[in-house]
Amino acid sequence: MFVTPIYSRTMCKVRPDHGTTGRKLSNPKVKRKGQVTIPLELRERFKIKEGSVLEVEAREQGILLKPAAPLEAGAVVGEEAFKKILRDLESLRKKWR
Repeated sequence: MFVTPIYSRTMCKVRPDHGTTGRKLSNPKVKRKGQVTIPLELRERFKIKEGSVLEVEAREQGILLKPAAPLEAGAVVGEEAFKKILRDLESLRKKWR
């Protein structure tokens, strides 16, 4: 489905969509922390759910978001290295709040 605004944001005309490849579905606004909302049609099509991990790539045409490949098991780290990773992560979280 493709939604076209008619007179206001609350009134929309809905018509069948004949494929969304290359079509502009919406104009999401960038929120304070760089967050955008991916249109429902695309989230369903690409099976993106809350908590999904996406890859972000810079392209000449703009920014590409795509579902990330499943994570593979990594190398085992010691307890001190693990604690350092957690401290670094918490430090980054505080910067972004």
